[in-house]
Amino acid sequence: MTDRLFEHYGARLVAFDVVFAEPDESSGLKILEELAAEALADVGAYREQVAELRQQLDYDQRFADSLSGRDVILGYYFRLTKGEDGSGRSGMLPPPVLTARDFRPGTANALLANGYGANLAMFQQAASGGGHFNPEIDSDGVVRRVPMLFEFEGGYYESLSLAVVRHLLGGVSVEPGYVEPGPIGYHDYSGLEWLQAGSRHIPIDDRMRALVPYRGRFGSFPYVSAADILSGEAPAEIFEGRIVLVGTSAPGLFDLRSTPVQSEYPGVEIHANLIAGILDNNILERPAYTLGAEFVHVLFAGIVMLLLPLLSPLLATAGFVVLAAVSVLLNLWVWTAGGLVLPIASVLSLVLVMFILNMTWGFFFEQRNKRQLSSLFGQYIPPELVDEMSENPQTYSLEAENREMTVLFSDVRGFTSISESMDPGQLSELMNELLTPLTRVIHGYRGTIDKYMGDAIMAFWGAPLRDDEHARHAVEAGLDMIRRLDELQPAFQARGWPTVRIGVGINTGDMNVGNMGSEFRRAYTVLGDAVNLGARLEALTRVYGVDMLVSEFTRAVLPDHAFREIDRVRVKGRDEPVVIYEPLGPKDDFDKALHDELRLYQEGLRHYRAQEWDLAEMQFLNLRRQSDRTIYGIYIERIQHFRANPPGADWDGVFTHTSK
Repeated sequence: MTDRLFEHYGARLVAFDVVFAEPDESSGLKILEELAAEALADVGAYREQVAELRQQLDYDQRFADSLSGRDVILGYYFRLTKGEDGSGRSGMLPPPVLTARDFRPGTANALLANGYGANLAMFQQAASGGGHFNPEIDSDGVVRRVPMLFEFEGGYYESLSLAVVRHLLGGVSVEPGYVEPGPIGYHDYSGLEWLQAGSRHIPIDDRMRALVPYRGRFGSFPYVSAADILSGEAPAEIFEGRIVLVGTSAPGLFDLRSTPVQSEYPGVEIHANLIAGILDNNILERPAYTLGAEFVHVLFAGIVMLLLPLLSPLLATAGFVVLAAVSVLLNLWVWTAGGLVLPIASVLSLVLVMFILNMTWGFFFEQRNKRQLSSLFGQYIPPELVDEMSENPQTYSLEAENREMTVLFSDVRGFTSISESMDPGQLSELMNELLTPLTRVIHGYRGTIDKYMGDAIMAFWGAPLRDDEHARHAVEAGLDMIRRLDELQPAFQARGWPTVRIGVGINTGDMNVGNMGSEFRRAYTVLGDAVNLGARLEALTRVYGVDMLVSEFTRAVLPDHAFREIDRVRVKGRDEPVVIYEPLGPKDDFDKALHDELRLYQEGLRHYRAQEWDLAEMQFLNLRRQSDRTIYGIYIERIQHFRANPPGADWDGVFTHTSK
């Protein structure tokens, strides 16, 4: 086969990934020679015939002759442990390419061999050279590196791939390549980073191993069967001027390796990849300083991941994906453009683990915050507002503070008489059927339930969630509560329950809000003069015969709503007078008749406050003929009183209420 590769196919160089460690006695020549020397020694014709057959039947000599004078590199292997006989060596090694004297002190850190399995001396002496084919098998069983040099008894022996390249380049020598120390030195760093073989630069690591530049899966290089070579059926041009590696790929011959590109990969193709990589100067580097680059990369990624919890879950996930993608792309760019191998697993593992921890911690932290917020505010506000608060839980607390807010009080009219007409079970059921839908209305307008006081509800807007539209939401909630109660009346009547009406009082102003109470019991509530005024307004709804009253402070912030001015009053416990109004809804919702009624009503109030009793009385009498509103009768009674008892020239039109 060797003869045919060179003579018929014109191969440039042949390298054997095979060890010829034992003599070939399959021809029977040894037995024939023993017969010629002993039993048939006196048969001259026999001895002559054996002498003629010796050259043909001496297979080892024929093979040695075929190697001689040709570019052939033989392979062998090193043992890392001695054999059972204690020697651990067989065959003949080629000369080492380097000795310890060729390296700077402390830099010759090649793998150390204890024995070897080499070719018969006659083969090695006839061949052009030899190289070991030991792969480096990582802890996971994968071959990623091959030692370029092995140390054995003070000599440094080259790999099969390096021997092939050196011989192909004309037998160039191998020289260690060093990084010169900088101004600050490298301390324990040896500085040995490559081997130089002529013009070929071979990067190595600290144990003189080179990374295999795999081109791809099995078959990246052409395979030709030995049978086709022997029979001459292989294409004539396939080996012309080529390097030919002779090895095995059949599973039964046990030269299949696990590699990063394929789990079962012929060992001979590993050498092909290395030879091609050396010739192309395509061996990737992994110098010692990559450890520092890895540290910087890990540190940067860790800092970025520490900042991600400050973002929302969606942005944090996007940040994780971007960081991982940038890390992979940067690693790929350094691989392809710079020929450097930077570790990526540590960075991706860190990023992934920190992302999982952040997301897990964030989930449990958010759930804990939700539980805390729910326990703090769940009894006051609806769950959807608790969810909204959980997005920024640190901005909410039970600590007391002063805010502009709006408070609402509602109470059932004539509750005493209602309760006396029903048994306790029915009364409890009525309250549940009444308070539940009214509470839903308040929650629907982002209100906070302060407390239930028997048949009464106290609620406020503007805390714990800030609400720039707190007055609007409170007024609209009050109007909706009245409408909802009207919708409930048919169901109440069907069950034999009495008609239920409520009065609603609303005020806007500065209030103290927070967790207040005693060491025995505390509650999230509001306090202040503005709160008391809201309660007084609810009580005045009975006096003026209206369902709802708001203060001038609430009306002032709702210019797009229509209001009926009810009175100027001074409530009990408050010296400053306040104008109170009945909210009628958005201005756009009213017809001409209501506008005309409000215009006449305002004229009546103007005459009343100007002490023009006759004109005021006539206006209110006309209004009462159109409608039986209580407020018209109140003003008629007051006019009659003031006509008999004039209030004086300095009268400001304020009516003082002496009861709550």
